[in-house]
Order: sequence, then C-alpha cells, then structure tokens
Amino acid sequence: MWATKMEAENYPKVSLIITTFNNEQTVDECLKSVFELNYPKNLFEVIVIDGGSKDSTPKIAEKYPAKVIVKPSNAPAAYNYAIKIANGDIVAIIDADVKVEKDWLNKLTKHFKDPQVAGVGGGIETWNYQDVLPRCVGYDIKYRYSRLLKNNSIKRLATMNLLLRRSVLEDVGGFDESLPTQYDTDIGNKITNKGYRLVFEPDAKCYHFNRPTWREYFRQQLRYGMNTLRLYLRNPKLIKGDKITDFGMNVQPIFLLVAFTSAIFGLLFGNARFMLYISAFMLAFLLAYYIAYAVKISTYFKDLTAMLLVVVYFVRAVAWTLGGTITVFKTLKNGRTSQIG
Repeated sequence: MWATKMEAENYPKVSLIITTFNNEQTVDECLKSVFELNYPKNLFEVIVIDGGSKDSTPKIAEKYPAKVIVKPSNAPAAYNYAIKIANGDIVAIIDADVKVEKDWLNKLTKHFKDPQVAGVGGGIETWNYQDVLPRCVGYDIKYRYSRLLKNNSIKRLATMNLLLRRSVLEDVGGFDESLPTQYDTDIGNKITNKGYRLVFEPDAKCYHFNRPTWREYFRQQLRYGMNTLRLYLRNPKLIKGDKITDFGMNVQPIFLLVAFTSAIFGLLFGNARFMLYISAFMLAFLLAYYIAYAVKISTYFKDLTAMLLVVVYFVRAVAWTLGGTITVFKTLKNGRTSQIG
C-alpha cells in the first residue's frame, strides 16, 4: 500500500515517543493502536522510554517492534533523551494511557506542509467513558479544548496528543527537565515566543484513560499544582492562562487560600470575626462558579451526570492550593539553605 516512492514523499519521517511508568493496565492497548496506524512503516519508528516501572510495563512493551529503553527519569528528561536517538523529522508524543485512531497520524502530519507550523495537537476523548468520574473529567477537558476551535493563537497543547518538528525542539532547547508536569505549557510558550505556530486538529482523536478514582485524581492534580506554581514563579506572564487552562482556573487556589486563612483568623481572634464573612463569601462565590460551569457543560454534552464536576472542580482547587503551598514552602526552605551555604 505504501510501496511507491511518490507516496512516501508525501509523508514526513516520524518518531513516536511514549513514556511509561507502571502503565501495565493501558500500555498494551496503547501500543496495539500505534502499530495499527495507517502510516508508511518505513517512515515511522516507536521509542518507548520506561521510567523504571515496578510492574510488567516493560515486558508488555517488548512484545511490540519498538525501541524499549528503561531509563529512570521524569517525562521531559525521557523526551529529551529520545529526541537525541530519534530518526524522524517529526516527533510524535502520546501518553502510555492513550490509544489512537488508525488515521490519527495522517490527520496531524498534513499540517506540516506549512513551514511555520511547529506543532499539531489533536482532540481528546475519554477511554474509560463508562465510569462516571473519568467521563466527567473528560467532559471538562474536551470542553476546554473546544475553545481552541475559535482561537488562531494557540499557546500550548498537551503532550498526550502532540506532534512537533524536531528542528524546532532543538531550536528552543528541548523540554525543561526540572518540571515533572506542566512542561507542555513551558515548551508551548518557548515555541510560540520564537514565532512558530501551533495548530489544533480536532478530528485527530486520541482516547485518554482518565484517573478512575478520587484518590488518583487528587494526587495527579496535587502534582499539577506544585509544578504549575513553579512554572509561574519563573514566568509570571503565564499566570494569565490560555484557552485550555484559563485565568479563572489559575486564580481559584488564591480564592480558596483567602477563604481558609480568613476562617482561621476569624475563629482565633474575637475582633476578627468579620473575616468569617469573607471566608463564607469566597466559598459561596466558588460554589456558584462551579455550579454555573457544571450546568454549562452538562447542557453542552446533554448529560446530567456532568454536574459531578462541581465536586471535581472543588477537589482540583484544593489539590492545586495544597500543591502550590508545598512549592512555596520548598522554595523558601531552599532559599534559606542557599543563603546559609
């Protein structure tokens, strides 16, 4: 099917990078979908970088014709390592808890005919849609991504479904290895600041296995909160947000922190009782905001179960607030340590 030279010349050489860590639940389906792609096999390679899984993830990956490398590291460090050994002009990135449609790569690579396009991302559906929590989280993600359809100035795209020019990655210095998460926001900012374009192709869909339990979701968002603040401390301009993570999401931890500290002061000091009203107002405002947003998404997807997003948003805000607080304390501690040294 892909035998002729003319056909091959219409497709760029692609290196698909997948980072894994204890993904035995999903990596088999992920790789199966990858090797069923309708793309010239001689123009396509798969590199799996495992961060030192304790389960059977590497053994599962080794069943497929991919380069499987066990290298304990975080995701951005793994990407940088894989880019150095990759042969492709285009670097494709998906998560190990993602599966893709057969024409996914064809739909994305066509955009690189424009030399100004540095990266292309696709639409995100929910793999474990049958479970209520993952489905609601998926609704939120999909709704936020739908805002990119009306935006000609995309600042970043998630690495769970993303293609980037290798030359551009090298131009901007690769991924920031000090950010275990939020490195996609950082790389998107560096790329667009260089004058390159990012494009969103909603028809190039991947299916993401969203966190199935509240505990796992909270831990994920806690890490996001820690690293988001680290990113914003380095680049304060990013706090204004983008179409995927907007300013309204970024300021919610501030509202929650004010509500919490106001309640503490109001309870501890008799002459500061008025601060309890401030706390109550902040919490009521957030609740109203969450309800309004959940109603909007429930209507958009015609699914009443999306009202669970009220709880999802509150859990996310608490996790981001706690994560940001941890980062502040660590930053202050490291600062003092540096001064003492």
